[in-house]
Amino acid sequence: MATDPALARHLMDRLGYGPRSGDIAQIQKDGADRWLDRQLTPETLPLPAVLTARLNALTTTKLNAAEAFVTYGPPSVRQPGEPPLGGQNPEAAKAVVQNGRLLAAEAIDARISRALMSPRQLEERLVEFWFNHFNVFVNKGLDRLWIAAYENEAIRPHVFGKFRDLLTATAKHPAMLFYLDNWQNTAPDSPGARGNFKGLNENYARELMELHTLGVNGGYSQDDVVALARILTGWGYGGAGAGGGQQRQLGPIARRMLDQPDGLHRLARMARTFHFNPDRHDTGDKTLLGRIIKGRSGDSGIDEGEQALDMLARAPATAKHISFKLAQFFVADEPSPALVDAMAKTFHDTDGDIRAVMKTLVKHPSFRDPAAFGTRFKTPYHYVLSAARAADVPVRNVKPLFGTMAALGQPLYACQTPDGFKCTEAAWLNADSMTRRISFAIALGAGRLPLDLDPDFKGLRLRQLQQRPEPPTPVPAEAAIPISADKLIAAAGRRFSANTLAVVNEAAPTLKSGLLLGSPEFMRC
Repeated sequence: MATDPALARHLMDRLGYGPRSGDIAQIQKDGADRWLDRQLTPETLPLPAVLTARLNALTTTKLNAAEAFVTYGPPSVRQPGEPPLGGQNPEAAKAVVQNGRLLAAEAIDARISRALMSPRQLEERLVEFWFNHFNVFVNKGLDRLWIAAYENEAIRPHVFGKFRDLLTATAKHPAMLFYLDNWQNTAPDSPGARGNFKGLNENYARELMELHTLGVNGGYSQDDVVALARILTGWGYGGAGAGGGQQRQLGPIARRMLDQPDGLHRLARMARTFHFNPDRHDTGDKTLLGRIIKGRSGDSGIDEGEQALDMLARAPATAKHISFKLAQFFVADEPSPALVDAMAKTFHDTDGDIRAVMKTLVKHPSFRDPAAFGTRFKTPYHYVLSAARAADVPVRNVKPLFGTMAALGQPLYACQTPDGFKCTEAAWLNADSMTRRISFAIALGAGRLPLDLDPDFKGLRLRQLQQRPEPPTPVPAEAAIPISADKLIAAAGRRFSANTLAVVNEAAPTLKSGLLLGSPEFMRC
């Protein structure tokens, strides 16, 4: 039986970034269940050649965290007084650091390009959700180097896997260790308590329980925060208080390694990968959530942290917290308790299988209720991407899209606080943002955005673009090609009201598509 077009549009709106030309017709032809099965197994969907070529051209996104640090980071993998790696002069070393902004810029390009062109739409939505859930801030020091690596190593491989694996991957990634300061977390009286490693740091332990697992009302206390911080002492990365003489040896080793064919990769593995330092670990017994965690010494001290992650990942409060957040992101600002309970039960019964939890969500009556179609107010990120997808124009230059997201208050990778961006209507619906959205819609509909230019990140100042975005230089009016309103109406799933269509019909040709993209119906999904 053919799928109802309203349901097809709903699937693309909620589980993806809105339909492009032909998407709704394809879902109607294949059937909703078949489309969902493919979305839940994204490896069965090949990426289009144009997207693959685009991603392959972004060379810095292929670097792991350690390689990014060695290649673009500060020249700290050396002894005081030694020349920078590779014999560079100070000016060249400074240029390497400055060029590190390309890592963040290319990460932005990769994320937006995938969201626009990948047929694996649910995968991209889940990458957005889980990155936001385990948020790190691109403009905090070294995290500017690690944003792409964090997404590619800690988030993407696990969005359909077990929550425990995702939790572990984020907990051990240098980007998270640096962002929430656990790389400095040290038992005060331990042998490694010196320099930057002077004492207990509770930042990550608190957010691990409040945001990442149990939730703010998850039944933990300040004593539990302290206990978890003690458990996680010594969790850091190589080259940062790693001990064992590793940091002292990196200078001469680095010079020898760089002369070898695989030297950069070998050096990178030593420089910035997860490392447990027993010299900084608290070996005493701890009580976490009413359970005694026996203190351990030496390398086995890391097992305390693994035991704590097991407890948190499998706690009933975590199942409820994660299920509520997923339901809020995909279904409603205030999701029904029945939906959250069903998802939490699946989470518990499958030991945190995210794919199974998502199956429960998409098959639940709350998700498929026609009364809920088109009721959610799009976040800036979702709105900009859905407009570009509906317009179905080539996008080689993502800067106008990213700049618009920033102007609307949701710059990609740049939420400073660990709770991430909100996804509710109250967070984004205001007069100023509506004015900015409509200006963007008019420019996009008129073909005035320079989206089909070769990307140029040489002049990009990431912080400036995120905090004080400037409007892109528009395509000259005589060269602009307006988007066809008829094609836009068909691509967007004929969601527009009679009143909106009447206004559009009376408008000048260059304004028609902009009015559709700026309409009340298109602001919602």
